[in-house]
Amino acid sequence: MSRHDLRDVHELTRSVVSHERVWEGPIFAVDDDAIVLTEGFSPVRRQTVVHHDAVNIVALREGDDSSQADAAAEILMVRQYRHPVRAMLWEIPAGLLDVPGELPLAAAQRELAEETDYIAARWDVLVDSYASPGFTTEGARTFLARELTLLPEEERIPREAEEAEFKPTWVRLDEAVDAVMRGLLHNPSTVIGILAAAHVRDRGYTGLRAADADWLRSPESL
Repeated sequence: MSRHDLRDVHELTRSVVSHERVWEGPIFAVDDDAIVLTEGFSPVRRQTVVHHDAVNIVALREGDDSSQADAAAEILMVRQYRHPVRAMLWEIPAGLLDVPGELPLAAAQRELAEETDYIAARWDVLVDSYASPGFTTEGARTFLARELTLLPEEERIPREAEEAEFKPTWVRLDEAVDAVMRGLLHNPSTVIGILAAAHVRDRGYTGLRAADADWLRSPESL
């Protein structure tokens, strides 16, 4: 197999013989479809959680900007209560693409400022993923944000609800990688982002994609 064949692609030819939206709310909906996977065989039913896509951010600094004694790379993290799993999770900043017409980069810039009080002058795409493609349309784009600046006090946005508990914390990147490998961190975008950031750091930040790079988003996203 050629390395050029190792890529995910949309497949839009499967026949959907029935479709019903069985529930809908502000963040996600639930669809019940019958699909013909193979011609000549009976349709199969699949339930899908139709969800907003999301963006998340690995905000990274190192060298003279780092707070580490040896100037090592560090990333911004927040700790958030996640009710479905009844757990406090350490996560990278993130948010839904739920503002009509807002581009992913603009959403990432907004979420970074809202959750951490930081802005970044340099943005690249780090990695793209699906949250759980077996049942939900939710995709996630992870950005790498660098050349960070703390917003003046008067420009910061007051945090509410779960975000009111946020205390943005700088974490040494190597310690975050260790926490992932020890099974101490569980948010999927955070795990993916940390490992991808460590990989590109070790490669001298080569191979990053432009902030507006193509993205294989689900055509059925909310």
